[in-house]
Amino acid sequence: MDQHAVPEQAFRRVEDRLAWRRGAWSAGRRDLPAEVAVAFTYNRLSHAVMMATPADLEDFATGFSLAEGIVRRPAEIEELEVVPAPKGVELRMWIREERMGVLEARRRRMAGPTGCGLCGLESLAAAFPELAAAPAGPRVTAEEVAAAMASLAPAQRLNRVTRAVHAAGLWLPEAGLVALREDVGRHNALDKLAGAAARGGHDAGKGIVVMTSRVSVELVQKATAMGAAVLAAVSAPTGLALELAEAAGLTLIGIAREDGFEVFTHPGRVAR
Repeated sequence: MDQHAVPEQAFRRVEDRLAWRRGAWSAGRRDLPAEVAVAFTYNRLSHAVMMATPADLEDFATGFSLAEGIVRRPAEIEELEVVPAPKGVELRMWIREERMGVLEARRRRMAGPTGCGLCGLESLAAAFPELAAAPAGPRVTAEEVAAAMASLAPAQRLNRVTRAVHAAGLWLPEAGLVALREDVGRHNALDKLAGAAARGGHDAGKGIVVMTSRVSVELVQKATAMGAAVLAAVSAPTGLALELAEAAGLTLIGIAREDGFEVFTHPGRVAR
């Protein structure tokens, strides 16, 4: 897996918090995850603002752009700048003119608070774009699913500091955990993972995408956009997420914990 330390801007240290534990008061410090406004601009046109953890922002820019269909591959982002601003960060991108034409034709604005990647859409229909069909993907064993999920916790550096962020990882049968990204928003973590995988040349369709959260609609959409065939998470999917995964051909695994897991859709990819 790619190794990177937790950047200082990813968390805030509170030196004087007061805690009540086991019937007594104590003073001390606590590290909290940072959360800032992250603006995505393309050829100087403002497109979206998300609340996110300010780390792995190049991966975030790439993964978000791929998931939204703004670009089809990382090379179509011709230039990317991470520009600090007084109230957040701008991810300033320049993309090819033909892709800019596609963006302008279907342009929509959204202002997404943490936990909601759908807020601010101009129409309800835009919330449910047609999903790409999942690839054939691997045939995995129960032991491999367990190993993939177990690989998350040791790699969650920011969560060890803050105990307050989600993670998304890509686990490959031949290589183990090849990438992991963290964020206060589970959908942001998956966007960052998609960007990291694409920039690193890792094929999500050959392994298991693993997450520390429940599976909601936008996670199924983003997983299929990054070419995943198997998505596993520690909590359960929503009913609509299950319907979308079934329609897209995505194997959806939930409630994946130390004692086992449950397969909700397309169980043929899990050997029994």
